[in-house]
Amino acid sequence: MLQPKRLKHRKMHKRTHGGLGGIAARGNTIAFGEFAIRTVEPGWITARQIEASRRTITHHLKRGGKVWIRIFPDKVVTSKPAETRMGSGKGAPDHYVAVVKPGHVLFEIGGVRQDLAREALRLASHKLPVATKFMMKEGLESGGEEVTTS
Repeated sequence: MLQPKRLKHRKMHKRTHGGLGGIAARGNTIAFGEFAIRTVEPGWITARQIEASRRTITHHLKRGGKVWIRIFPDKVVTSKPAETRMGSGKGAPDHYVAVVKPGHVLFEIGGVRQDLAREALRLASHKLPVATKFMMKEGLESGGEEVTTS
């Protein structure tokens, strides 16, 4: 699973590492592949959900084509043990999440047919806690403009 090699601080505040307001200003265009899924709503995506989606895509493509993961879980989420009384400090690090805003590209696929890519990304979107939309790069030889379809 994905997680940072090093962290400056072991525990984070809940909202400091990128608030969820507004739409994504960066990471909202197709940069590497021809097909992608982007988020429609804000949320946290855990490292386990990213890995499950990635495995679904590669399994459906039968290890053909190329897959790019455009998000990284760099925010640590802590949790306290069950049946623990209030107080006594913040809990231990539990898992890592990626903070995503609406419009952020999550996965990109290249080198496969459109119907295969659409189905692989549809299956991957079922593993994610946020609503997503399929998008594709139109006119690859004439400028590379993007068109989104549901």
